[in-house]
Amino acid sequence: MKRGFYTIMSAQFFSSLADNALFVAAVELLRSSGSPEWQRAALVPMFALFYVVLAPFVGAFADSVPKGKVMFYSNSIKVVGCLMMLFGTHPLMAYAIVGLGAAAYSPAKYGILTELLPPSQLVKANGWIEGLTIASIILGVLLGGQLIGDRIAGTLLGFDLPFIDTGIDTGPEAAIASLVSLYIVAALFNLRIPRTEAPLQPLTLSPVDLVRDFSACNSRLWQDKLGQISLATTTLFWGVSGNLRYIVLAWAAAALGYGTQQASSLVGVVAVGTAAGAVVASLYCRLDRATSVIPLGIAMGLLVIFMNFISNVWVAAPFLIMLGAIGGYLVVPMNALLQHRGHNLMGAGRSIAVQNFNEQACILGLGAFYTAMTRFGLSAFGAITIFGIVVAGTMWIIKRWHQRNLVQHKDEVEHLLDLARSDHVTSVDR
Repeated sequence: MKRGFYTIMSAQFFSSLADNALFVAAVELLRSSGSPEWQRAALVPMFALFYVVLAPFVGAFADSVPKGKVMFYSNSIKVVGCLMMLFGTHPLMAYAIVGLGAAAYSPAKYGILTELLPPSQLVKANGWIEGLTIASIILGVLLGGQLIGDRIAGTLLGFDLPFIDTGIDTGPEAAIASLVSLYIVAALFNLRIPRTEAPLQPLTLSPVDLVRDFSACNSRLWQDKLGQISLATTTLFWGVSGNLRYIVLAWAAAALGYGTQQASSLVGVVAVGTAAGAVVASLYCRLDRATSVIPLGIAMGLLVIFMNFISNVWVAAPFLIMLGAIGGYLVVPMNALLQHRGHNLMGAGRSIAVQNFNEQACILGLGAFYTAMTRFGLSAFGAITIFGIVVAGTMWIIKRWHQRNLVQHKDEVEHLLDLARSDHVTSVDR
């Protein structure tokens, strides 16, 4: 791996660490202020909102500016969101601004991989990026849980600035204030990301042209016989896993009687398994064999339903690790295949923006559905059952879709697989 890759990993780690700790702090901030549960559930779709709304613009922007600078600007937006949450803006609105920063960050973070590395290293690079991201999720939710706890929160609240009244009076507020420093560390790494030799693409200032260009890119990826399968799989995976982050918190409260601090550790347990699965996939799964992991998605959906029958933490922990490992092994090769096809069809930033649009639209849709059902009395157990059925059923449809492509468009699919295989071998030989 090139040295710049490790700088990208460092920047991603600290930014994601802060994102996940902030989610736990925001949940506790809403809970402690007496907000209804549906508002806590709404944090997930609110974070996804700008991924969907700004998808036509952030990808083009990421292709027109050096991606290290894009990541620096994005982290600055996240800091603004933190400060808004800290000083009176409703947490849902402030968290949406943090999501705006994340929406701008993602096309640059993943797009630079295809500019910096050869195709043979994409699965490996994705494995390390996803593994590190999952590690940051583990540590982030644990950090957030500890920061809102009485011991650390009390220590943080004990610091006073002379002659300045910060207005920070609660544990969640102290946690949010401390997380600003992590975004600053990430921003410093962003400034060290090298400029690649990939040419910058001109950015049109016409919103109509940007939307038209994005729509064409989206259509191109959905029509590609390998791109559509990898895009459908990753869209579903992230749509469900994005909402499971909150559902696990709700399930732990209902099944185990856990509070936010204790339940956050179980979200980390899922992430441990995902990290392990991601690393194993990066070592053993080739780019041209990525579609072979599709059946794991069906298994993952069916296993989600079994959460309803677990009421003991010693059973829950290994089960959640296994569930996460299946997800990690599923998403890494499919994500790499999607990046490979997107890079061949359009600019790297535009490709990732299309991916983000579909994945976050799924998070937004499923999150809005779960929030609405929560508002009308749906239990965590009911939500888990619905999500499990949706995952298993949809992955079965995707499997059948790919099998139909292999029959009806055999030559095209084989050509695309040969291209992936050829790019893999050529870049290994280099």
